[in-house]
Amino acid sequence: MRPCAVAAFLYLALMPGLAQSAPKAQQPASSSPSAGPAKIDPAKEADIRRLLDLTGVKALGTQMMGEMMDNVKPLLSNSLPPGDYRDKLIDLFIARFRSKADPQHLVEMAVPIYDKHFSHEEIKGLIQFYQTPLGQKTIHELPTVVTEMQQEGKQWGEGIGRDSMREVLAEHPDLAQALEAAAKPAQH
Repeated sequence: MRPCAVAAFLYLALMPGLAQSAPKAQQPASSSPSAGPAKIDPAKEADIRRLLDLTGVKALGTQMMGEMMDNVKPLLSNSLPPGDYRDKLIDLFIARFRSKADPQHLVEMAVPIYDKHFSHEEIKGLIQFYQTPLGQKTIHELPTVVTEMQQEGKQWGEGIGRDSMREVLAEHPDLAQALEAAAKPAQH
């Protein structure tokens, strides 16, 4: 998969079209770069944390990190030079990464992002929605929907890529010959 941002993306993907039409609260600009992040209203922060808990962002982060590590292992194996050391290095790296990757950190990152993009009323509306049967179904089904869309999108993109390359090479035989010539030394 991709870095932890994917977990946040997938969680944030649960939100489109569900927020109420209340205007978003604007955060005051910081008076200086070193002033740090703006303080979040404690009631709004509590509701954001309630929303994140209700929608299972921590569990989703754990799941996404597991999937990411499953995908990283073959990538590392293919990118490192062969040798007896490789499997042990990869296993130790994955163990170290997992020991540092606390899903609670994802929650801590999400709180100010939600504060920035959603008003308190919108957060309350999302909580209300996610407590309904449809909201619970959305939480349960959307990760699968996103995964299926990614798989379909990958196949679609690969098909378009193959077709486009065939068409370009058919239209430009000189490039097709150059590609064929370049591939010959790599095959030996």
